[in-house]
Amino acid sequence: MELGEEEKEGQEPKRGFRDIELRRALFILPNAFTLASVFCGLYAILHGASGNGAGALYRSALAVFFAGFFDLFDGRVARLTKTQSEFGVQLDSLADIVSFGVAPAIIVYKWALWPLGSIGMIGAFCFTACGAIRLARFNLMATRSKSAGKFFVGLPIPLAAFMIIALVMAHYRLFGDLPVERHIPVLVLVLLLSMLMVSTIPYWSFKEFHFSLKSALWLFVLGLMIWFVWLRYPLSVAFVIAIGTYVLLGLGRALVRVISGKPIRWRPSSRCTSRVGA
Repeated sequence: MELGEEEKEGQEPKRGFRDIELRRALFILPNAFTLASVFCGLYAILHGASGNGAGALYRSALAVFFAGFFDLFDGRVARLTKTQSEFGVQLDSLADIVSFGVAPAIIVYKWALWPLGSIGMIGAFCFTACGAIRLARFNLMATRSKSAGKFFVGLPIPLAAFMIIALVMAHYRLFGDLPVERHIPVLVLVLLLSMLMVSTIPYWSFKEFHFSLKSALWLFVLGLMIWFVWLRYPLSVAFVIAIGTYVLLGLGRALVRVISGKPIRWRPSSRCTSRVGA
């Protein structure tokens, strides 16, 4: 009996060691998704800056799209494995500024802003700078609020980036290697997205989304619209319409409240409960 107890006691540290190793492995998993997003962003930067032609920019935009895929799931993996941490929150923000701040700015500059010279460069810089401010403000608000909210404060940087890369992809699918001719409207769009990121306009976070008959109807209508567009145009065009609708709905809601004399109310979403949506 004494020998058996000694063997049992000797086995307990070994099981504890295995638990620690498993915990460390699970901690690495969501951060691996975040680093995969960084890799996609770096690929987009290098390929977009060194490549020539619309095809190279299309592949760079596609890399940013995949960065968004990894950014979407790193927080979900962290919650699933119960490995949320402040380290992961900060790493996610640094990844976002690379993949959704720097990469889209380089892509849009090479795609449509470079003929404008210094003005085009300033426009690309404004997008990156406002994205960095957006992330810093979001992290600061997350430390003050521990509960997830219904709205984001300002346009999330991934969606601002998606708006740009969706246009690049749609232009390539529709017009091939033909260069962009309307540079000023693209510059105006970039500046508008930049201002929306640092604004206090509330945008839906969908974190308190509850499935109901009304929400099912909206999803059905949206899916039907995307399907009709897809029948006649490339999927990237439907992507432009979907992201553009989200941007305009948030802006329109804020304008309606201002015109009617109502305050623009919002409840900040927190990165302490989710790593997605800066």
